[in-house]
Amino acid sequence: MMEKRPMGRTGDSSTILGFGCMRLPLDGPTPDKIDYGLSERMLRSAIDRGVDYVDTAYPYHSNGDRTTPGESEPFLAKALAGGYREKVKLATKLPSWKPESYADFHSLLDEQLKRLDVRQIDYYLIHNLNRGVWPKVKDLGLFRFFGEAVKDGRIRFPAFSFHDDYPLFEEIVTCYDWAMAQVQYNYVDRDWQAGRKGIKLAYDRGVAVVVMEPLRGGFLINHLPDGPRESLRKARPDWSLAAWCLNWVWSQKEVSVVLSGMSSQEQTDDNVASALAWKPGKFTEGDSAAIDEVTEWFSRRIRVSCTACGYCKPCPSGVDIPKNLDFLNQYYLFDADEARERSNVFYRMLVRAEEAATLCSECGECLEKCPQHLEIPRYLEEAAGFYKGPA
Repeated sequence: MMEKRPMGRTGDSSTILGFGCMRLPLDGPTPDKIDYGLSERMLRSAIDRGVDYVDTAYPYHSNGDRTTPGESEPFLAKALAGGYREKVKLATKLPSWKPESYADFHSLLDEQLKRLDVRQIDYYLIHNLNRGVWPKVKDLGLFRFFGEAVKDGRIRFPAFSFHDDYPLFEEIVTCYDWAMAQVQYNYVDRDWQAGRKGIKLAYDRGVAVVVMEPLRGGFLINHLPDGPRESLRKARPDWSLAAWCLNWVWSQKEVSVVLSGMSSQEQTDDNVASALAWKPGKFTEGDSAAIDEVTEWFSRRIRVSCTACGYCKPCPSGVDIPKNLDFLNQYYLFDADEARERSNVFYRMLVRAEEAATLCSECGECLEKCPQHLEIPRYLEEAAGFYKGPA
C-alpha cells in the first residue's frame, strides 16, 4: 500500500518546512540567471538544519516562458551533489500544458531526470491542474503513466499541484490514489481555490497536503498595511511577519509541509528558525484572534459581497459570474501594482475566454436571480476593465 504521508511532522520539527526553488536569488537581470553560489549556500544551510523537502518545476527560472525548461532543475542537480540528494525528498512537476500524446509524459519525465541528474524523483506532480488542462491530461493517459513510472522506479509518489476552484479539486482528489496535493493557502486565501475545505478533504482521504504561497507571494510581508502590521507586532513582538504566516498554517493538523520560496539567506534563516521553534500548541487562541483581526481588515476591502451561490448561472452570454466577481475582489485586496499584476496572471490562467467578464451583454437576467440583489452587470463591467481576458 502506498505510504500517504512520508513527509512532515514525522521527525525533526523543521521537516514541516519545504524549500521552494521558484524564487531563488538572481545573478543578473533576468529570471534564468540564478546566483548559484548564494542559492546553494541557502539550500544546503536549510538541509543541514533539518529541512528535507525540496520543490522545483520544469519552467522555474526560465526567461518568462513556461514552454521552455528553466534553470531551477539544473541548479538542484549541482546543489544536491555531494550527498545532499540522499538527505531530502525531491519534488518536481510535469508541465501539464505540454503533453500532446501519451509518449510525451514519458519523454518529459526522462528529460527532467537528466536535468536533475537523478534516477528517481520522490514526488512527481502534474503541474497546475485546472479545468483547462485536466480533461486533456486525463484523456491522454495520465494515470496509466503514473502507474508505469512508479513501477519502473523513476518516481516514488504521484501528486499534483492545483489552481482552480473547489468543485474541480474535489473531482481530482477523489478520482485517483494520490500521494500528495499541493495547494495555495494562507490566512487571507482561506476559502480561495481549494481552500480549507479542500485541505480537509485531502487529509480525510489520506492524501498529504503541501501548502504553497503561505506568504501570498510575499505580499503578506512586503505589502501588509500599517494597521494589520502593527496589530501582529503588538501581539507577538518576537515573531516576524513570515513567522505569523507559517505558524498559522502549521497550526492546522491537515497540513504536512509548508513550502516557502526563499530568495535570501536572511529569509532562509528566519523560516528555518520558525520551523525549529514550532511545537504543537504554539499557536494560541490569542494568536488566532490576532490573525482573524487582520483577515477581517482584508474582508472590509471586498468590493462585492457575492456568496458564490450560483443562482445567477447560467449566464446567457456564458460569463462565469461568481468567478469574475471573485477576481474583482482579489483585485482590491492590495494596493500594490505587483499584487494586481499577480491577480491578472491568475485571471488569464483560470478564466476561459468564453467565461470572461468582457462577454457581458448587460441583459439583466442575473439581476432577477441574485438573492443578494447585487448590481452584477456594473461589477462585471468593472472587472472587464481590470482584466482584459485570457491571453
